[in-house]
Formats: sequence, structure tokens, C-alpha cells
Amino acid sequence: MKSVRPVLPNVVFLILRRLRIPLIILIFAYAVSITGFVLIPGTRADGTVWTMSFFHAFYFVSYMGSTIGFGELPYPFNGAQRFWTLFSIYATVVAWLYAIGTMISLLQDRFFRQALYRTRVHRQIYKIREDFYLLCGHGEAGKVVTRFLSEIGEQTVVIDRDFEAINEMWIDDYPLEPLVLEGDAADPVQLQNAGLTHDNCKGVIAVIGDDQENLKIAISAKLLNPGLKVVGRVNEEDTASNMRSFGTDHIVNPFKTFAWHFSLAFSSPGHHLLNDWLSQTDYQALNDPVFPPRGQWIICGFGRFGKPLYRRLKHQNNEVTVIEIESEIANAPEGSICGRGTEAVTLNEAKVESAVGIIAGTDNDANNLSIIMTAKELNPDLFTVARQNHNRNASLFEAADMNIVFNQNLLIANQVVSLLTTPLTSEFLRLANKQNAQWANEMVSRICAIVDDNAPVIWVLEMTDDGAPAFIQARLEGFDFRLGQLVREPYNRKVRLSCVPLMLQRHGENQLSPSDDKMLYHGDRILFCGKRSARVKMMSSVSSNELLSYLITGRHRVVSPLWRKFFGSKLQEGE
Repeated sequence: MKSVRPVLPNVVFLILRRLRIPLIILIFAYAVSITGFVLIPGTRADGTVWTMSFFHAFYFVSYMGSTIGFGELPYPFNGAQRFWTLFSIYATVVAWLYAIGTMISLLQDRFFRQALYRTRVHRQIYKIREDFYLLCGHGEAGKVVTRFLSEIGEQTVVIDRDFEAINEMWIDDYPLEPLVLEGDAADPVQLQNAGLTHDNCKGVIAVIGDDQENLKIAISAKLLNPGLKVVGRVNEEDTASNMRSFGTDHIVNPFKTFAWHFSLAFSSPGHHLLNDWLSQTDYQALNDPVFPPRGQWIICGFGRFGKPLYRRLKHQNNEVTVIEIESEIANAPEGSICGRGTEAVTLNEAKVESAVGIIAGTDNDANNLSIIMTAKELNPDLFTVARQNHNRNASLFEAADMNIVFNQNLLIANQVVSLLTTPLTSEFLRLANKQNAQWANEMVSRICAIVDDNAPVIWVLEMTDDGAPAFIQARLEGFDFRLGQLVREPYNRKVRLSCVPLMLQRHGENQLSPSDDKMLYHGDRILFCGKRSARVKMMSSVSSNELLSYLITGRHRVVSPLWRKFFGSKLQEGE
């Protein structure tokens, strides 16, 4: 699809429209002054009469009106000319002051500066020559998504109608600075101006807090650029169904996703840990395993977060008591207690002393913290789960020492980045969740052995001309290549890289946890997780004929007579 040039505001027209009256006054003052000097006759020293031409009058008024000074007068002025000069000075100077004041006021006008900035950003977007993602919405979730994409080197164009959110981006420090555009992302014209139909736009991310706006963005993207990958955030299942009908590639529902992960912790802690670790970026600390107890649970807040958790807890054969301040509006189940859960009276009515766990799931962080602290005073052995709505309160939730903190913005960002950068991860987790608990525990143990305190890096290696050119060359030379040779140090193949092959995809078929003796062929795609250094070394191996030859044969290939002369004696076979 050909890039569509953005519809830019005509800044020159805006300037002329705002300066119309000052320019008219200035032109009128100059015209009257010039005409007067042409019409008023002067007198030479010998008494003869002389008159100015229009050119000389314009020349004189120009340096007089701009207060530069006088000079180059052919003859001294008479009284009439001096009187007209006084009039012209005040007329032109006042006109200039009015024009300059209006211009300064225009430059300080917020809307004019926004128009200038919007024009500049539009042109920058149109001139982009590298792939980028279009991020719609820079709220709590959008900020985290922008940060994560910037840290992995992905160019991003951000569009948001909130001018304050845009201002915050200008002072933030990003490894790769995103382009920021103020505008309504739900407006198709604004989306096109932001790069929706650009040749290098490879995805649209709609993470606005309003479901209907995200739906409009997804529809606009699929209609205006059908081949584009679209990721949409939803809070309600009805909106998710509507998005699917328009072919939205990935739909992120943070509440439903967390409820599913939390349910896994009951039936298979290994699966829960596997999903948790592989859904994080390597900049985040690994979460410890959790073992929520079965029994009586209390849910405070029966909204978008509480409802899916209620269903999952009931599915795991737990007794659940709901505390909701607006029971009828929220359609709370029968037997629910009216209240917020921040009061000891309400918690006692829910029998908190005999409960095994409590979930603070309201949309107010202060209330959630209060619920947890009050409940722990009444029952210190409670398993605690809290919903964190704002990123700025992270230190408070960390200090509260809870078992699980649900940060919806972080979960959204992790899912979005994973779906866009390593889409095989979601397919792997879908298949992994069908395996038994023993398989999941073994996979978690393998990952534990190669990572430290941070989550593993996830990457996909494609055995193609672009992804692994040295592998393709080795295949042409008749060499076979196995997976076990790929996961070795490029300079010492006796040492294994700190990575785990998660899945091999060949001709659309997936194989979980492929063995080292698995033969690799052209077109294979392998999903790995491990340390960032392992990824760098692996990419070096499949890009260098010399390194890959060593991994296959155990012998260093000497490709240059000069290299052989100076270093040939130091190269050991089978090193």
C-alpha cells in the first residue's frame, strides 16, 4: 500500500489569518506615508522645487518606519515635509508595534504552537524509512508499552488527545525516542496522519481505557490497511467479540488473562510460573512461585476484575464471599455483603477470620491497600491478592508485602510486546498449558538453571537467508546441522549457551521442547528463552560462516593467508 501524505494544517494561512488586521494597518500606514512624500513638494537651496519619486519615498519610509535612522537625504526638508515626516513616524512605528505585538502573541498561542508541532511531526512520520508501530493511547498502559518497545529498539509513533500526557513524554528519557502526536486516535483522518497507511507501519496498538474507542481504532485499521497487524485492549467480552468479527489479530483482556493465570496456580503451579515468566520482559524481576490455598475466599469489588476471578475460584471448588458497595448494579451473586471491605465490620461479616484468602479488586488503589491491611490485622495468615490501578503506587503495594499484585498496565504491556515481537510465545503457551504438571515442572526447572533474578529474554531464530545466512551456506555445502550444535558457545563448543529451546515450528507444525539431536532445515523457526548474551552469541554463530563451521566440524576455518600466517599456529582442532 502506498504511503498516504498526511493532511497538514496550512501554517502560512494561519499566520496570515491571525495577522490580517495588523498587516492591513501596516500596509495602509506605509501607503499613506509614501503617497504624502510623493505629493508634497520640496524646495532646494536655490529656491527650485523638487519632488520624490515613489521609489525614493518608499526607500525613505522603510528606514524611517523601522527606526533605523536618517541619512542619504538629497535635500533638506521644508516645513511641510518635516510635518509629514512626524506624522509618518508615529503612524508607521505604531503600526509596527501593533504588528509585532500580535506576532508575539501568536507565537505564544497554544493552538498555534500545536499546529506548528503537528505539522513538523506529520512530516517526520511521512519521511520514516524504518518499520514502526502506531500506539494509540498514552495512558497508564500506553506508557509502559512505549517504554518496553523503546528498550528493545522498536520505533514507535504515539497518538493521544491528552496534551498533558504528550508533555510528559517530552521530558521522559527513552533509549529510542518515539514520535509523539496530539490527536484523536478514534478519528480515521488523524490515524492516517499518524502513519496508519504508511508503508513502514507494521502494527497498530490500541490501548486506550475506553473499549469503544479501541474498537473504532481496530475497525479503522482493518478497513484502511487490511494487511496490518492490530492489537486491541478490551475490558468487556462483548467488545472482544466485536473486534474478532473485524479480524483483529490479537485481543488483550487483562482481567480475563489474570483470572486464567490465577486459576492455574491452584491446579498446576508449574504452568502458572511458566506463563508468568514467559509473559515478562528481561528487564523485570522473576516472580516467586505462589501456592494459593483452597477454601473460603473473599472478593472485594465485583466489577471487571472481580467477576472473572469469582468464576475461576468457583471452578476450583472454593467458597467465595463477595463484598460490593453496589450489589444490584454489579449483579453480585446472592449472599453478597454490601460494603467496601475497608471496614473491619464488613470483613467480620464475611467471616474473614476463617477465610484462607482475600482479593482486593476495586478500581481505587487506596481502598485496595486499606482492605488488605485491615484484613491482615484480623487474620495474619490470609493469602492476599490486590489490584494495582496506577503505576505510581508500585512502591506502596511492594511495601504492603502481598502475595500477588495484579498490575493491569504491566500485564497489558507484557502481552502486547510479546504478541508483536515474538508471536510464537503465545502459541507455545497455548500448547504448554495442555501438557501435564510434570512436563511444566521440568520446563520451569530448565529455565531456572539458565536465568538469574530477571525474566529470560525470548527470541525466535528463523533458519532463512535473512535470519541465518551461515546456516544456509553450510546446507549448500552439504553439512547437516543439529539443534544441539546451535546452542553452543561460538568460540568453545564444549560450553552450552544459557538458553532453552522451547518450540520448533516446521511447515506450520509445532514441536515442544525439541531435543538436541533434532535436525534443522531451511524454513525452521525455533523459539528460545535465555540470557541476552546467549541470544547475541547465537545470532553471531548463524551469521558467520567461520563460527558455524567451527560448531559443525570442531575446526576453525582459516579464510585469509594473513590470518593463517599470524594465528594459524594457535588454532586448535576440536577445541
